[in-house]
Amino acid sequence: MTARSRRAAWKYVRGLAPPVLVLAALVGWLGYALYTRVEWWQEADEYNLREWLNEARVFRKTLPELVREYLECRTPDEAEGKAHEIRAHLQALGHPTRMYQGQLPLFPDVYRLEVKLADRVPAPAQPLVWDSEVPRLSQVRSMEYPLLGKDDDRARLVVVYQLHAYNKLQRDENQRQKVMLVVTVLGAAAAVLAGLWVYFFLKRERHRELQRLLTQQHIEHAERQALENELKRQEAERRHEETERTLLEQRLATQAAEQQALELKSQLYASIGIMAGSYAHNIKNLLVRPNDLLSRCLEADGLSGDQHHMLAEVRQTLGTVTERLQQILRTVRRDPTRAEVTRLDLNALLRDTHRTWEDLAREKWKLTLSLEAVEGPLWVRGDVSHLQQAVENLLFNARDATFEMRNHLRDQARHAPVTDAARRRQALIDAAAWKGSVMLRTRRQGGQAVLEVQDNGIGMTEEVRRRCTETHFSTKRDNALHEGNTTGMGLGLSFVVVILEHHQATLEIESEPLRGALFRARFPLAEE
Repeated sequence: MTARSRRAAWKYVRGLAPPVLVLAALVGWLGYALYTRVEWWQEADEYNLREWLNEARVFRKTLPELVREYLECRTPDEAEGKAHEIRAHLQALGHPTRMYQGQLPLFPDVYRLEVKLADRVPAPAQPLVWDSEVPRLSQVRSMEYPLLGKDDDRARLVVVYQLHAYNKLQRDENQRQKVMLVVTVLGAAAAVLAGLWVYFFLKRERHRELQRLLTQQHIEHAERQALENELKRQEAERRHEETERTLLEQRLATQAAEQQALELKSQLYASIGIMAGSYAHNIKNLLVRPNDLLSRCLEADGLSGDQHHMLAEVRQTLGTVTERLQQILRTVRRDPTRAEVTRLDLNALLRDTHRTWEDLAREKWKLTLSLEAVEGPLWVRGDVSHLQQAVENLLFNARDATFEMRNHLRDQARHAPVTDAARRRQALIDAAAWKGSVMLRTRRQGGQAVLEVQDNGIGMTEEVRRRCTETHFSTKRDNALHEGNTTGMGLGLSFVVVILEHHQATLEIESEPLRGALFRARFPLAEE
């Protein structure tokens, strides 16, 4: 069924609904009236019968009075006597019913009378029942009601009876004839009204259909012109939507990239805070015992001058370490975007770094830490603490690369296809004697200050070089450990990138496998 046919059908349904609803309402009302009338007749009949049973006096007392006296009896003999009177009263009420035809308007035949006592009331030896010996006919009715009042349920009267008087049958027949006459008249009037309604409705719909057909021809021509204009407008909208979709895709891509960058920075800051807290806790625990031992040694007697001088120098070094620890904590706890920017000498910062780590690099790391600084101060603007941490991260990264290079040379010598034991041993000795080298270098280039950290370590493949600054990306192995400090968390270079970004500096990386790496940072020069 098409939409047009559905609309037409719905229109006819709406037009014919009022007469149909009127007929349905009329039939429902008549049915309800008949049902109510029958119920009212039955209630009237039952009311008359109850009134006769309650008011009839056989022993100058009514049945409710006799039952109340029975309930008030205090001795069994007295109660049995009252029960006998109640049974006699029931017999007198039911058996000679036709003796009271002048009192009863309906002339009932009573077949059974029974007084039911509640469970809490003492029952007589024999039930309070009277049954008629007359055979029961069809259409027998049963009625039960409280005998002592609506609110007193100690005694209930059960009556089985039949109404068969001639005046009732005649009355019912007259009522039925009247009801049928009223129903016929109302039904005919409703049918005539419904027919008139349908006739005028169909006539009006035919007129409307003709008007619609006449106007449809005028509308179709206007619709064709409107359709052509609509096609042109849709084409223009399509082009506009394509342009907006392209712009939206570009905007979403930009937002996604910005969101990813913010998430990476947030992860980086959180990881740096966790790492710094762990480092600070471990360093503080490690410094307690050496300071205590140094204090005891300095207080002991018998130390030579050189020994006392060396212990004092160790104490001074531990103090420097503690001071550096506090500086590191202040640095990592501060958001890099809120750096304390000052005018500083990049050469002085590198000389300080070189002086701090040179001895440790030579004695523990087994590498040569060199410095080539341009003559004169190299002024840049930045945060001393942040830049110092960035340079040290590059230094530690170069140190780990030399560790991995030494391990690679050892593994290569150990697994080399050499059958001569002496040559294998010599190869292992050469691998162990290999020495790492890290160069710190500064220079001027145009309007920029260039800082370079170069090593002769393990180097990087092209893929590793492109991804090495990603947060949590690391290729360092478990043997790249030094003095209990774990590496390989993938945070060092990403932290350096964040620091350089907030100093308007860039980072360049040059590296090849087994040929070392060069990290170059370019800073804008500060005005002198």
